[in-house]
Amino acid sequence: MKRRQLERRKKMMMDVLSNAAYRPMRLRELAALLDIPRPRRKELYQVMDELVRDGSARRKENGTYVRVSTDAETSYIEGTFLGHPRGFGFVDVGEGKEDIFIPEAKTNRAMDKDRVRVVLNEKGSGRRREGTVVKILEHGCREIVGTYQKSRHYGFVLPDDPKLSHDLFISGNDSMGAVTGDKVVAIITSYGSRRKGPEGKIKEILGHNGDPGTDVLAIVKSLGIPTEFSDKVARQAGRVSEALIPGDLQGRRDIREWTMVTIDGEDSKDLDDAVSLTWEDGMYHLGVHIADVANYVQGGSAMDREALRRGTSVYLVDRVIPMLPQKLSNGICSLNAGEDRLALSCLMDVDTEGNVVSHEIAETVIRVDRRMTYTNVQKILDGSDPKISKEYGEFVPLFEKMDELSACVRRKRQARGSIDFDLPESKITVDEDGKPLTVELYGHNRAMELIEDFMILANETVAREFYEDLVPFIYRTHGDPDPDKIEELLTLLHSQGIPLQKMKEKISPLEIQQILHKVKGQPNEALVSRLALRAMQQARYTVDCSGHFGLASSHYCHFTSPIRRYPDLQIHRIIKDKLRGRLDLEKEETYASILDGVAALSSAAERRAEEAEREVEKLKKAEYMQGHIGETYEGVISGVTGWGLYVELSNTIEGLVHITALDDDYYVFEEERGILVGEATGKRYLLGDRVDVRVVDVDLYQRNIDFVIDE
Repeated sequence: MKRRQLERRKKMMMDVLSNAAYRPMRLRELAALLDIPRPRRKELYQVMDELVRDGSARRKENGTYVRVSTDAETSYIEGTFLGHPRGFGFVDVGEGKEDIFIPEAKTNRAMDKDRVRVVLNEKGSGRRREGTVVKILEHGCREIVGTYQKSRHYGFVLPDDPKLSHDLFISGNDSMGAVTGDKVVAIITSYGSRRKGPEGKIKEILGHNGDPGTDVLAIVKSLGIPTEFSDKVARQAGRVSEALIPGDLQGRRDIREWTMVTIDGEDSKDLDDAVSLTWEDGMYHLGVHIADVANYVQGGSAMDREALRRGTSVYLVDRVIPMLPQKLSNGICSLNAGEDRLALSCLMDVDTEGNVVSHEIAETVIRVDRRMTYTNVQKILDGSDPKISKEYGEFVPLFEKMDELSACVRRKRQARGSIDFDLPESKITVDEDGKPLTVELYGHNRAMELIEDFMILANETVAREFYEDLVPFIYRTHGDPDPDKIEELLTLLHSQGIPLQKMKEKISPLEIQQILHKVKGQPNEALVSRLALRAMQQARYTVDCSGHFGLASSHYCHFTSPIRRYPDLQIHRIIKDKLRGRLDLEKEETYASILDGVAALSSAAERRAEEAEREVEKLKKAEYMQGHIGETYEGVISGVTGWGLYVELSNTIEGLVHITALDDDYYVFEEERGILVGEATGKRYLLGDRVDVRVVDVDLYQRNIDFVIDE
């Protein structure tokens, strides 16, 4: 049916549905009413499907059709549809409001991440609001990553994402020669209708299921993370000099004679920060020297646009997906020892109380003396390895003074309420095929802390200067915690025997810090830290300097990692324009016009990278535990729900004990207290309890691990 003919028939059917005498009818009844012969009824089905799709009509549960009221008659709600593997979903309406439950029959074939219009149903099945999707405003999913299943002349893509509940039909001509078991990326060409499933064509074959690295690549592709640089970007990077040229030093302060070091992890390759320190008469002269990436990545260039699109480097178990080509990130922009490099330096005079009494930001040329690792600096600080202390003997006084200054800075920050969650982290090692070999705790040490302290101090100092100068800028902000989540946290803490009470209506960073201090060294320390963290909002990038709750800081930005974070690169350009006298009114207006978008894109890219890192880690942990089915471990109950207990092992691997697998008793979930109680035995399971569990099953598709209590 041609589009013009379809539109005329849609208008005719809307006239029928809008007639005062119309009563809800099924398709068969409508066809009889309009005297449509059986061979042409397919055309009526197409018209009604179109009316339902664009939100003009609605098909009720009994199969009858009704007109959807106009905006003047009905209050619509719009939001993002969040799919569920079982077919139903929820609509996130934002602004902290409760999600709307959408039963499977009322999703109108909405897919995960679709922007939808919803009307509330008169009656829901429970306390949660329930609605019907009446129109899909914008499809959020345009590509699917999944496993190809081939038939004779066609095939299907089975989505990896369990929230996408429909397979994608692929005609034989659109399969790119994929075979059963291939992991593929497919473009959706049709979202289907009530009688017809979605269709697509294969865009890329990632590899075969089980091929090394294909599992991680599939996660990366499913989140839309770019993995390859275009030829244009590669050519642009290739033209960058591998060493400084004489013109690079013009207008810069030459501080190559200063003693300075980088301190990073053993496997770090993109070294974008170095530190220097001298001291006299109770004053520390701290230098934080950051790679001048902006000198090599011009605003608006192909490389810059690609960096903005990526937003951040992504650090996964078996690979790094860089924001910038390696020619820059591991080459001229990396502060490699013994090499002359361009930098932006934040030079601070800090007193023994940890106060920055004066500072200067300068374009510099530097030369790092030594590339240090956290491990070796820690050995020097605690004196545990005389051989290492002797090898770096000339730097030992420097590291001791750095440790001394770090303690001053940290005390000041903690005094104002800065929160240190100190959550256990894991390090996953894999073999050359990406198979996990070990999952072990990866603890923080003093060497890491002193670098963190110096970077935070520089970030605060830079943010404060540009805020006071009223210059358009990008800040790193962290809002107050959600009040409801804080109340839940306090209730749970009371159930843990930690009586606490807020001093005011809003909780302060200092009060959160005191909560964590009370459980320091206790068995439930990691659990309480995680619960407190879950109550926090996510930090993000904004053009408004609204402060950072977690750091109890009124001014904060990201200045110290321009190789791997786009906001840092962007504010480096602003800083350099100011230093060189180019920040006139026209330039400020240009920055003001773009920074909102840069902040929003960077925040979204950060969330995307975090999700990739989290999903890859979950996959590798599940894969690791697949080789340990039947083994018993000690763990801590990290979550209590109506469907069971989440238990976290000492290496941070978490699994679920299904409520049906507990024992023969019937367990009731007391939500406010966060406990499961057996009706017959009175046995209780609550957060923080230590339990022995046995691994009974692993689902790599869902990335889930199942435990049972081992008694």
